[in-house]
Amino acid sequence: MPDIGAIQKALRAQNLDAWLFYDFHHRDPIAASILGLSGGMGTRRWFYLVPARGTPRKLVHRVESRALDDLPGKTLLYSQLDELYENLPRLIGRAWRVAMQYSPKNAIPYVSMVDAGTIELVRSVGCVVISSADLVQEFEATWSAEQYRTHQAAGRVVDRVTQEAFVHAAATVRAGRPLDEYELQQWMLAQLQAGGVTTADPPIVAIGAHSGDPHYEPAAAKSAPIREGELLLLDVWGKLEAPHSVYYDITWVGYLGATVPPKYAKVFAVVQVARDRAVAYVQSAVKAGRPIQGWQVDGAAREVIRKAGYGKYFVHRLGHNIGQEIHGNGANMDGFETRDVRRVLPHTCFSVEPGIYLPEFGIRSEVNVFVDEGEARVTGPMQTAILPLLA
Repeated sequence: MPDIGAIQKALRAQNLDAWLFYDFHHRDPIAASILGLSGGMGTRRWFYLVPARGTPRKLVHRVESRALDDLPGKTLLYSQLDELYENLPRLIGRAWRVAMQYSPKNAIPYVSMVDAGTIELVRSVGCVVISSADLVQEFEATWSAEQYRTHQAAGRVVDRVTQEAFVHAAATVRAGRPLDEYELQQWMLAQLQAGGVTTADPPIVAIGAHSGDPHYEPAAAKSAPIREGELLLLDVWGKLEAPHSVYYDITWVGYLGATVPPKYAKVFAVVQVARDRAVAYVQSAVKAGRPIQGWQVDGAAREVIRKAGYGKYFVHRLGHNIGQEIHGNGANMDGFETRDVRRVLPHTCFSVEPGIYLPEFGIRSEVNVFVDEGEARVTGPMQTAILPLLA
């Protein structure tokens, strides 16, 4: 059951008249999550309006008239399309500024769940449709104290397995035994699972030129051998196997040799400064009580890489929101792939992961930043140099 009072309080704080939820064929998982809906057939359209004040209202098809029975409020019914058109104004009532899962020009695609035709239909009633993006993250992306504890617990396992993977790779190379990316990935998965950590997707294990592919995926049939003299990038994420747990997500790099070559160290130094500049930008703003948006954080790091001459090699956003899914529904640190204007809210967490991806190798350094009341902090260790794995 959703906390209607909390939703109404948030609507008033944002000067909105209502939040209008809509779904058809389960196309909006955000609505299902916030409203606590467990499924059902979903073959007919439904609307659920939560006004800033007063009692919620429902509009459902007679064939699936019980679709929203678990939610409070008065029910309106329709069968024919004309009846839907007649009842929609009654559902909306006097609400004018109405939030929906919509983003102008699809600028934030993560929240654009309502189709253009439905937006047109709601506007035809006389409403101004406002993006629900900040509302969504308030109810989907903010963590409880217990969730923060699950993040820390998962982080201890992920950090340990990451470092042990470097040690395992180095020992195997020293012994002259064969080991490839896929085998190391599967070894890491087993260690994570043994530590009580689960993940929707396996870690990224990338050797040599594969580290220059930000989302490289090793496969059993096509995986590069891990050998001396190569750069090894590990991107590892996971969460506890417990309800409502949240993810922890990091990237570290090591070199299978005794001394890290200058060409790698030089690029890492630029990435490190960009990472630390973004973290400092967030920490300063939060401490000062200054509102910031995701695209601004991205810009703080991207400018460092651009000035160092590697701008065209930083090919993805700076970071993503982290929640019960590895890519959560809160603000991303993104002024590149999108222009994320969502506010960075207290009790949310996101990755900061600048990268430089050259044809012969890539460097990425990733940390997680949790924003609390008056403070932002990195939740795990920060890599300060490429690890010389055979030193």
